[in-house]
Amino acid sequence: MTTSHQEPRPTRRRAVSAFAVVAVSGLVAAGAALPSSADAQSPTRDRVQQGLDSLVRTDGFPAALASVRGRDGRVRDYTAGVGDLATKSPVPVNGQVRVASNTKTFVATVVLQLVAEGKVRLDEPVETYLPGIVRGEGIDGNTITVRQLLQHTSGLADYDEVVSDYAAIRHRYFEPREIVDLGLGKPALSAPGAAWSYSNTNYVLLGLLVQKVTGRPIGEEITHRIIDRIGLRDTYWPALGDQGIREPHPHGYFAQTPGAPLADVTEMDPSLGWAAGQLISTPRDLNTFFLALLGGDLLDPERLAEMKKTVAAPKSGVRGDERYGLGLSTFTLSCGVEAWGHGGDAPGYETRNAVTADGRAAAVAVTALPTAIDPAKHVEEAVETALCR
Repeated sequence: MTTSHQEPRPTRRRAVSAFAVVAVSGLVAAGAALPSSADAQSPTRDRVQQGLDSLVRTDGFPAALASVRGRDGRVRDYTAGVGDLATKSPVPVNGQVRVASNTKTFVATVVLQLVAEGKVRLDEPVETYLPGIVRGEGIDGNTITVRQLLQHTSGLADYDEVVSDYAAIRHRYFEPREIVDLGLGKPALSAPGAAWSYSNTNYVLLGLLVQKVTGRPIGEEITHRIIDRIGLRDTYWPALGDQGIREPHPHGYFAQTPGAPLADVTEMDPSLGWAAGQLISTPRDLNTFFLALLGGDLLDPERLAEMKKTVAAPKSGVRGDERYGLGLSTFTLSCGVEAWGHGGDAPGYETRNAVTADGRAAAVAVTALPTAIDPAKHVEEAVETALCR
């Protein structure tokens, strides 16, 4: 199903995928193919709708939803599949989903705002802000900088790789220090600054850093510095103990091992993601956020330039040409256009999103994680189709 409406253009527009809560979240069964929306059956339906239909029919995702903004500011929303496998209810247009690692870009934005305010320095050791915390085998907070945490060049291991049974911890609450200790309990992967390696541990430490510097919870800082500031109506930081999704949403599904039956995991405690992946949002709000960020509405030119200084990120996605800045990734579309975004994976939901310098934006969500490389590529391709069509 496709709907469209007109949104005001951002005041300034410039250029604007990943988080897995547990180790087994990389590749899971997506379930049997399901029928797509009735009005998507017309031969004249556009290529974005065809892509979403294929994600459901061919790749087996229970649902797919997307929001696409054109150069003219017109927004088109898309859905395919069903919002609930049990009831076969429709997919809510622009429904809320767990956007997982897109949270990192929000956290990075807050950190860079604090840099602009003189409260944090990018090349200062983490030890300055979190004394005595960053310690372990080959790990010393005196040798790791804030920039390296933001850019995933700290050498710290990823805490989520030590969790192997998602069903056992799905409703468990984790303290931020507890999950940091999981990551710091593993030896360093490399010397600080020596290599790029994606690690959720970096962003939980950044969440603690923000709280130490501001004296307020990270969720509150994200809310008043970003969500309220640019009017993200459907984005929120779940409150302590809030395991549901507040507004209309498709259900999310997860299989413990490839080929296992899909389980409905819509209800879950998001604390294991915390500053690395706790936010709930919609495709439309993700587009609004990334356009505002890269359009200069959240960071001054100097800090935005720092955010866009990238290093090669060879294992960050299925494309192979991604580069990573400070909580932000970039790649070149097949039509030759540079795109910026992030993306996120969590049990139940995968999101991929990007925006371009001329104001185009696309965000696609599916309601299970891919079982293999091809379905993962197809989600990326749906975003590319929307931006290059």
